[in-house]
Amino acid sequence: MSHDGKSRAPDTSRAAEDYLKAIYKLQQVQDSVATTSLAEELGRSAASVTNMVKSLAEQGLLEYTPYRGVRLTSSGELTALRIIRRHRVLELYLIEKLGFSWDNVHREAERLEHAASDKLIDRMARKLGEPSVDPHGSPIPTRDGEIADTRWIALAALQDGGRGVVREVSDESDQTLRQLAVLGLFPGTRIRILGGLPEGGVQLVVDDREIDLEADLARAIFVEHEE
Repeated sequence: MSHDGKSRAPDTSRAAEDYLKAIYKLQQVQDSVATTSLAEELGRSAASVTNMVKSLAEQGLLEYTPYRGVRLTSSGELTALRIIRRHRVLELYLIEKLGFSWDNVHREAERLEHAASDKLIDRMARKLGEPSVDPHGSPIPTRDGEIADTRWIALAALQDGGRGVVREVSDESDQTLRQLAVLGLFPGTRIRILGGLPEGGVQLVVDDREIDLEADLARAIFVEHEE
């Protein structure tokens, strides 16, 4: 416990932080995260993943059952959310205060998130007006490790004629973000589905413009359905 009575996330190495953040991400779609999925996500060997997972389990940051996968403990989740908060505040600060574009902040934030202190991140957040989402629409955890449950639906899940508002886009690919920017598909953009295209693409209307969206771009967009 800290001096103010609140539980405090333990100090962790950069590698451990990467693991915890990756497990948190995979937990959003997997109840128990397989070590093979974790190895693929991080680009690590199965042996190195198993060794790190065992170490994190010994530190009380996750629960690990061989052949059944891993899941974060409450302490591990708090640590993961602390790193996610750093990353997303940094992304927004880089754009709002330093003039970066939304397609080149992800890698910068990846490098900076391990070095920035929580005190620095809190000051950045105050300077930004305590934002609730990052530049790509992803929710920013609070200082206390709370995060909004914003499970928007995939763009391709909207039926023909369906309307929605873009709320979040994947920041995994710089190229994808550049393409979405050219098309005007930012969080807050209203869209209407005209129909499906071959191989998972989608035809839609954006600002009175008809757009044929390839499948890989459609998979990167998540929307709030409007009745």
